[in-house]
Amino acid sequence: MIVEVGHFALALALALSVIQAAMPVWAARSGDETLRETTVPAALGVFACILFAFGALTYAHVMSDFSVKNVVENSHTMKPLIYKISGVWGNHEGSMLLWVLILSLFGAMVAVAKNSVPPVLRTNTLAVQALITFVFVLFIITTSNPFDRVAPAPLEGNDLNPLLQDFGLAVHPPLLYLGYVGFSITFAFAAAALIDGRIDAVWARAVRPWTLTAWVFLTLGIAMGSYWAYYELGWGGWWFWDPVENASLMPWIAGTALLHSTVVMEKRDALKVWTVLLSVLTFSLSLMGTFIVRSGLLTSVHTFASDPTRGVFILAILVLFIGGSLTLFAWRAPSLRQGGLFAPISREGALVMNNLFLVAACATVLVGTLYPLLLEMLTGEKISVGPPFFNWTFVPLAIPLLLIVPFGQSLAWKRGDVAAAAQRLFAAFAFAFVVGIGTAAYTWGGPVMAPVAIGLGAYLIIGSALEILSRARGYGNSRSRDLGTIARRAIGLPRSAWGTALAHAGVGVVVIGIAAQSWALEGLGTLKPGQSLAVGPYVATLDKVGPQSGENYEETAAFLTVRTAKGDTVGPVETGKRFYPSRKMTVTESGLMTIGFSQVYASLGEVLPDGSIGLRLYYKPLILLIWLGAVVMALGGALSLTDRRMRVGAPAKARAKLPPHAVPAE
Repeated sequence: MIVEVGHFALALALALSVIQAAMPVWAARSGDETLRETTVPAALGVFACILFAFGALTYAHVMSDFSVKNVVENSHTMKPLIYKISGVWGNHEGSMLLWVLILSLFGAMVAVAKNSVPPVLRTNTLAVQALITFVFVLFIITTSNPFDRVAPAPLEGNDLNPLLQDFGLAVHPPLLYLGYVGFSITFAFAAAALIDGRIDAVWARAVRPWTLTAWVFLTLGIAMGSYWAYYELGWGGWWFWDPVENASLMPWIAGTALLHSTVVMEKRDALKVWTVLLSVLTFSLSLMGTFIVRSGLLTSVHTFASDPTRGVFILAILVLFIGGSLTLFAWRAPSLRQGGLFAPISREGALVMNNLFLVAACATVLVGTLYPLLLEMLTGEKISVGPPFFNWTFVPLAIPLLLIVPFGQSLAWKRGDVAAAAQRLFAAFAFAFVVGIGTAAYTWGGPVMAPVAIGLGAYLIIGSALEILSRARGYGNSRSRDLGTIARRAIGLPRSAWGTALAHAGVGVVVIGIAAQSWALEGLGTLKPGQSLAVGPYVATLDKVGPQSGENYEETAAFLTVRTAKGDTVGPVETGKRFYPSRKMTVTESGLMTIGFSQVYASLGEVLPDGSIGLRLYYKPLILLIWLGAVVMALGGALSLTDRRMRVGAPAKARAKLPPHAVPAE
């Protein structure tokens, strides 16, 4: 019964989204402001209905209701409870329901954000968001219904893909969708502003918190997905330039450019056209990622759907929203009033340069991702575009971009002083140079560019710290040398300043972690109990090989002891191969030994009849810095969100005060 009610709730959400989208239009034509206000309860109603539908599907999975086709195909009575819950979105239909749930969640949040969003802008934004919701709920109901029944109901389900039976599935997709889908609200803000013809600092301040929220979640989602692939697939890599990975990276890059652009628009009322265009393109890239994953164009562990009907439907959605928004942009852009002017050498100029490099980097990823797909569609020829292409196109754009970041922070708004900025960053330059030279000397004979990247990461970290120090010390005549005064000023700085510095420092941490993988080592061998395999400064000894079982799998596990080259014991590592009878599928479970920020990574190969095993062993120096840096970046964004300026709207211009007993002019 609850499944039918959930299905009905989804249909009711479809109807309510029509009301939410139509009322502002009707209000504009009739002049009835009461109709305009109905978008708020309608948005809350859409969210409530979709939340109930999602809860109904979750209930069916938890209770193993095998009369529901989605449960039969993706669940099993012996599956642990956490995977029964995460399995709700571990398939196409359930993941799309999660997609629209988050879509409606952002709409509901805007509906209740009365203090931070002007009323007319909020209403129009909710109308655009409702149109997006309507189209995707229609897509679910017509092509991807998660509530379809099976008759007669089987006694047991097919189980979830073993690769997805991991804690990563419980965390990665929700985080990724909160970012992916979160950019829909910035798109809705942009479309609403274009419809209304008013884009100013009020709009920028209203849209910036939502952009930052989506960016924070997308950062965490990409990082979690990278770590999940690293330890789950058993290949030892942290990024593969897989088309679906790229599909999440592209909106992140565009969203980063959008975030910086909204800062300029809020501060200087400039870059209006550029900011609106980035709002459109960021969500367009999110939609494109959805099409790549759902259309059946790719065969990947990330992809769920292979039905071409779904692909055609999503392609139509792409044409509707991307084409429609770009057409609206082309119509309205010439009428946008030019904002504040600034010199090329200024913080605004540095942010513009930053955006140009980001957009160029995003374009290289887009070309490398789509070119093989388009070539195969047009000619039938299959080619692969792998790491060499991206390393030779993306990295050369990333290096100058990272060099600009601390330098741009040191420039003044409107008109900057290059010499003064360089002087403030002298300590960062000097420290980075020493770190780079020291790393090169310590690893003499190794990779040439890796020490340069290590120095670049140090430059980003120290440059971010110096920005806080410079602001705390003050400029010109107010410059202070007293440590107590500096500390008090630093504590009193806006949280957004600390958040920005923290996020930029996080980028430096990521760069150091990536650069350190140039010294990663791999060992491969066949071992019997008692034998050892060395990799880098560590040696792994095979203690035993034995069977063990879980709730829904049988496993052959290898137990290892990791020691230093001197013989000191570091700790045990376990790696294995799990066989899932319901899926008749075997997956590798890698073993990880964390040593500081580095890891020893073990992956079990074939188990031979004589009791020996194939073992692949990796030494990954400082690899945890990659994901730790991403977390620091997200924390910086979250800290910026707590700034009071992010929670209140732009102040309206106050009317001039009249003297007592004065009569206002007619």
